[in-house]
Amino acid sequence: MARFLIVEARFYAELNDKLIEGARAALEDAGHQADVLTVPGALEIPGAIALAAESGQYDGFVAIGVVIRGETYHFEIVAGESARAIMALTMDGIAIGNGIITVENEIQAQVRADPAQKNKGGEAAKAAIALLDIAQRFAH
Repeated sequence: MARFLIVEARFYAELNDKLIEGARAALEDAGHQADVLTVPGALEIPGAIALAAESGQYDGFVAIGVVIRGETYHFEIVAGESARAIMALTMDGIAIGNGIITVENEIQAQVRADPAQKNKGGEAAKAAIALLDIAQRFAH
């Protein structure tokens, strides 16, 4: 059994609840434990994961958030930079499933967040589990 931290950017509460529901179910179905940490926005997720990883309390992480395109360039910054920073942490050997969904509108977000539909939270949790399995396979 491994211990995972779900780090969520709590901007769209209802959508996040669905993403977390999917992530928790996937982790629990695989026999793992999960805690949730809330941060202000998607850009803060990688920093929170880095700090939590340094603590040694968790084996893997699931990033959860929703970024919906608006009228400004801010969407591209948030979507791109959060993904880039999560990828950098993953390349440093931290098992992270990226469940930050980036969409054009709330309808797309609802479909992707819903565990009964696209279940992106569950997919992110399964990715984190897979990366943890790979890390353990190649551990010295």
